[in-house]
Amino acid sequence: MSERLKNRHVLLTGAGGGIGLAVAEACIAEGARCSVVDRAVAAPEAVRALQQQHPDKLAYIAADVTDTQAIAHMLAEAKVAFGPIHTLFNNAAVFDLAPLLDSDEASFDRLFAVNVKGMFFVMQAVLRHMVEAGTQGASVINMASQAGRRGEALVSHYCATKAAVISYTQSAALAMAPHGIRVNGIAPGVVDTPMWDHVDSLFAKAEGLPPGEKKRRVGLEVPLGRMGVPADVAGAAVFLASDEARYITAQTLNVDGGNVMS
Repeated sequence: MSERLKNRHVLLTGAGGGIGLAVAEACIAEGARCSVVDRAVAAPEAVRALQQQHPDKLAYIAADVTDTQAIAHMLAEAKVAFGPIHTLFNNAAVFDLAPLLDSDEASFDRLFAVNVKGMFFVMQAVLRHMVEAGTQGASVINMASQAGRRGEALVSHYCATKAAVISYTQSAALAMAPHGIRVNGIAPGVVDTPMWDHVDSLFAKAEGLPPGEKKRRVGLEVPLGRMGVPADVAGAAVFLASDEARYITAQTLNVDGGNVMS
């Protein structure tokens, strides 16, 4: 442990498991205190386990990021738990797919409500707090995706939401630069989390594949020869949150094993 985030407060959305919780664990290992946010009313088992290991460094907050009142409540709870926020890891997201001609309004609304509206208004609320608090070394990390770098025939809405994340990251970085607040993104490739089991099942239905086949194929197609794991993203997040990245802003870092070159 190098304590790169010593005494910093990191707020993480969509952190009940998978990448979000892995980032929280990595931040705690680097000396941070973490407010972990997810939709579940009670903390998921994995969060409770990490909280038992670090009772003075992790607080769980239940919130729906599509509800602006819930966002205000989330922020208030986080400030009570650990004081001013130094870093936002803006991770809450949902996934869906459908052939373009069959895609319905309900799927569109749900994806944009969480992945774009929720992402933006959480970011806005936290940035406003950072400006008012004058937090030194403050930063935001928005979770995009390799899907935001290109279109995909079955995944049009999700790709569009993640492209929006990249665009909002750039705009927010320019707006916050005079305040000394950095805003960056991470665009993961295929990462082996429980969410990918859901993704695999959707592709299996849409493409007529046996369960597990899509997951196997996408792993083999990665230039480095495997799917990522949450720790791969956690390392990038800790770097972007730390002073080592103090001259980096308005960037979206590809963490995808070489899938996308930019």
